[in-house]
Amino acid sequence: MKLLRFGPKGQEKPGVLDADGNVRDVSAHVTDFAGASVSLEALEALRAVDLSSLPIVSEPGRIGSCLASVPNFFCVGLNYAKHAEETGAEPPKEPILFSKASSALSGPFDPVIIPRGSVKGDWEVELGVVIGRTALYVSEDDALDYVAGYCTINDVSEREFQIEKGGQWIKGKSAPTFGPTGPYLVTADEVADPQALRVQLSLNGETVQDSSTDDMIFTVREIVSYMSQFMELQPGDIIATGTPSGVGMGMKPQRFLKPGDVMEVEVEGLGRQRQVAQAAE
Repeated sequence: MKLLRFGPKGQEKPGVLDADGNVRDVSAHVTDFAGASVSLEALEALRAVDLSSLPIVSEPGRIGSCLASVPNFFCVGLNYAKHAEETGAEPPKEPILFSKASSALSGPFDPVIIPRGSVKGDWEVELGVVIGRTALYVSEDDALDYVAGYCTINDVSEREFQIEKGGQWIKGKSAPTFGPTGPYLVTADEVADPQALRVQLSLNGETVQDSSTDDMIFTVREIVSYMSQFMELQPGDIIATGTPSGVGMGMKPQRFLKPGDVMEVEVEGLGRQRQVAQAAE
């Protein structure tokens, strides 16, 4: 299934994309997509619904984030070999974990707001993993059994805030609109191999990131298992699994976002995003 949310910001309704590309309103069966409503059990119940019996939304309008909210918005840093190389960093021996504020969650076509004082806004196409059941001390062999689905994420970053301000990376990752997610939450049964997906991002029509999840240093299996050794992952948690090479910070000369820049972001099979950068008021 491809789950999505449509409607004005703050008034979104849950929907499913059917085989013909129609949006079907599932609000009679689920209030919204977040937390327990994207658990494996909830998705199984929704899968049993006859989609053809649901009303078609002829004009869905705005598409919001595929999740209404997240208990946790986790991220993995320096998880593509070529990205680590372009930043001059040693490939990590264990996953580098950090978080984005959950308030960074944003719609896939909403503007990205460059925050006040920002001079080094950057882009990062990433494969998003949504947890489907409580995970604690999970083995690598079993890790994918805890995944509800996958989505496209743009892990927008502010490099000065992240690196030069001291402290933890979360400061450079958490501004409002820094977490465009969706357009769809694609259930795990539709993704045969999360390590064989093309990931791309273009800036103003120029492709700047074009790679595959097979360049990940740590696979989705390894990430979910590793994280579960230190914390209890919950249904609806999202994990941004790292970005490939081609970020602005790694360019020579470096290149950063400015108002009017257009980012188009895609993970194979998971949908395409488009954001225009705007200056904060």
